[in-house]
Amino acid sequence: MRAPEARPKETDAERRRRRALFLRELAEAHELRERIQPRRTRTARLRQMMRMRTFRY
Repeated sequence: MRAPEARPKETDAERRRRRALFLRELAEAHELRERIQPRRTRTARLRQMMRMRTFRY
């Protein structure tokens, strides 16, 4: 279980800045993985496309 607020309350701007940084790094990691393992990412992308195509609203 987590401690109840171990650090002072952060502002929305700080939280958004950290989140933007995290999302940038995540996108960079995805690009790097795609460059290193193109075949695996291609099949994963095709699988994702099929998943989205068969998805019902």
